[in-house]
Amino acid sequence: MTKQLRRQIIWGLVLILLSCVLYAAQVGIFHAERDTFFYLFQDLAFVPIQLLLVTVIVDQVLRMRERMALLKKLNMVIGVFFSEVGTGLLRHFIVFDAEAAGVRDQFQFKTSWDDKQFARAIETVRAHAVTMDHARGDLGALKEFLVSKRGFLLNLLENQSLLEHDTFTDLLWAVFHLMEELDQRQDVSALSHTDGEHIAGDIKRAYVVLLTEWLSYLRHLKSDYPYLYSLAVRTNPFDPGATVNVK
Repeated sequence: MTKQLRRQIIWGLVLILLSCVLYAAQVGIFHAERDTFFYLFQDLAFVPIQLLLVTVIVDQVLRMRERMALLKKLNMVIGVFFSEVGTGLLRHFIVFDAEAAGVRDQFQFKTSWDDKQFARAIETVRAHAVTMDHARGDLGALKEFLVSKRGFLLNLLENQSLLEHDTFTDLLWAVFHLMEELDQRQDVSALSHTDGEHIAGDIKRAYVVLLTEWLSYLRHLKSDYPYLYSLAVRTNPFDPGATVNVK
């Protein structure tokens, strides 16, 4: 038995004893045993309802508030990820996507977009037949970019709160795996066809999850941080004419 549990048991017994003393004092002073026991049982009858209110309703409200606070912290971490790695990584990945031109218009999000438009864009990602060609882009530049972010990615993987966000954790592992695959190859510009296809598969895995998380994050910005969303619109990696300058 722990010291804390022993202290709680002692306090519980003290409070029960105090209650008994007070009831005994009430009977001794007012000599109304019937009324005392009537109100005692009336109070006991309300205990199950009180437990329902406290353990079910209040507990659920507190859990919901705790969940919302946790999601807010997670969105801050996700925002840092996209600022440091995610958006730049998308620019690298788009070059490898042989079918990117076919869906580019679907990701030209505007300041006027609502939840339904973001939901349609996410469905577009899931339906998009991604065809990654390792020869279309610069694997060396992608490798250099990812390796330079190794420390940052490791710090994110050590963040325990991210365990609450399964899809983002999957994204981090996919990106980290791709980085390791590229880093283990001395010359990524001279890959065999089979090895190139393997790398293309790793890029595809990270690309699809990254796109989904990116759109979900943009929807969050649109709702809660419109000034950050405005910057995201002006730096959209799918928009060839995107410029950070406000027009």
